[in-house]
Amino acid sequence: MDINFQGKRILVTGAGQGIGKELVLRLSKYNAEVIALSKTRENLNKLLVEDPKIITVCVDLKDWNATRKSIENVLPIDLLVNNAGVARLSPFLDATPEEFDLLFNVNVKAIMNVSQVVAKNMIKRNVAGSIVNISSQASKAALKDHAVYCSSKGAVDMLTKTMALELGPHNIRVNAVNPTVVLTEMGKLGWSDKDKASSMLSKIPLGRFAETDEVVDAIVYLLSDRSSMINGVTLPIDGGFLAT
Repeated sequence: MDINFQGKRILVTGAGQGIGKELVLRLSKYNAEVIALSKTRENLNKLLVEDPKIITVCVDLKDWNATRKSIENVLPIDLLVNNAGVARLSPFLDATPEEFDLLFNVNVKAIMNVSQVVAKNMIKRNVAGSIVNISSQASKAALKDHAVYCSSKGAVDMLTKTMALELGPHNIRVNAVNPTVVLTEMGKLGWSDKDKASSMLSKIPLGRFAETDEVVDAIVYLLSDRSSMINGVTLPIDGGFLAT
């Protein structure tokens, strides 16, 4: 498909590394004006070395008011990817309120915060838009030691559907992608143990984890006009994990 984001301003959160970093570089190649948000200035500086055209925003999404101000300062936004997320893994019986608050603040509450600012401005300008939230296969299948993480991603899925319901009449589409393990640098480190990896791989019919580009491809499609009738979906990118 010929996808071109000429004239579009796209905000990507969690853009300093991993999927977010590869996504902003791809979107810039597709002629978008890209705004990369991260809490780590060092990562943003490295990103600028690779593509000086990218606009950077450094803010901690856990700070509600600072986040709103930072987003308001870079409006208007035409397309949004809520990619930022954190993971803390522990057995259910050992999970702490601090872990719960951290994961829900970053993985769920920040999506609501950023999306409220962006969507209100879209509505004010009377423009169509697309929002993509990054969820996980962990929203749909229980994983050992992932009680809080699975719960936060389950909340992302339902928030996505509710946003789609309420923003759809304003011609703003909202969808989520739900990847399996993705072989980012962090993913490679986290799943380098062969025994740990084999238990997950045995449940994936394709027999492998996802490459970063395979997730980026799906996000780009959902942002583009090529997916103009797709709204409120949670799209697994899991090699068939959820089919087994």
